[in-house]
Amino acid sequence: MTFEALGWSGERQADFAVRAAAGLIPGRVVGEHRSHFRVATEAIELSAEMTGRLRNAAVQRSDLAGVGDFVALRLATGDGSASIEEVLPRTSALVRKASGEERPQLLAANVDVVFIVTAPDGDFNLPRLERLLTLVADSGAAPVIVLNKSDLSDDVAGMTGEITTIAPGVPVHAIGARSGDGIAEIEQYFAGNRTVGLIGSSGVGKSTLTNQFLGRAAQATQEVRAHDSRGRHTTTHRQLFLRPHGGSIIDTPGMRGVERWLPGNDSGGNFDDIQTLALECKFSNCRHEAEPKCAVRAAVARGELDAERVAGYVQRARETKSSAR
Repeated sequence: MTFEALGWSGERQADFAVRAAAGLIPGRVVGEHRSHFRVATEAIELSAEMTGRLRNAAVQRSDLAGVGDFVALRLATGDGSASIEEVLPRTSALVRKASGEERPQLLAANVDVVFIVTAPDGDFNLPRLERLLTLVADSGAAPVIVLNKSDLSDDVAGMTGEITTIAPGVPVHAIGARSGDGIAEIEQYFAGNRTVGLIGSSGVGKSTLTNQFLGRAAQATQEVRAHDSRGRHTTTHRQLFLRPHGGSIIDTPGMRGVERWLPGNDSGGNFDDIQTLALECKFSNCRHEAEPKCAVRAAVARGELDAERVAGYVQRARETKSSAR
């Protein structure tokens, strides 16, 4: 594998020269976990953590490293772990409003093409497709609509015609990911080591499509529920895979809620520093009240955060969670 296969370019290499002189190496985030990231370099895939300086400098959580990001790495010394020192400039960023929260959520970075995957069963919904198209338009990536499980419809031409009315000029492909029908015609979008991201509801076949493109069972798959055609969230976190024949693919968990994030309408911006610090709490669902190893309360105790601001943030989080039910 060469790093170019992961989308690294000569232009990026030239811009990286100053960082290389400081002992850093380039990498691309291929997996994101609560405590660490999986990062691919030209030589190896390794585990890395973000530096505290990088966390503190982030204006909002979506500025932190995410799947698809190119980053500047400092390799581990001794028994330590590698550290992500910088998130390099993005060419695109697929962002939505986080479910139940007033903040942006980064779904994938540096994606060239986004496959909006739908199916002619209970998932097919034109207004939803329009929202997903807007999400992709905001990202800077190119949209492609993939109508999977086309064998379930007796009127594929009619369905693709409906899609075309709301998405003029956007390519639409009817395929069958499980059988492989139509897969060859969408291989073109990976040309030139491009990165393709997949978005859509659970159960539309994103994981099956990922496995087809990789030529192996990298992602678990399940049948949808018969009574409502809903999926079961077989993909639980975002992940980037390098394809054996060029290009890479980012699979994402199914999205039930699709809400556009509008920078400048950030009613939660006053709490960005608290939200970023909350990533360091021991528990992902920490309420910042009595839980052990709460990074937010620890910052209050050190005098780095105002207790009244934190109380307001906690109260607002309760109200947001309650209204989302």
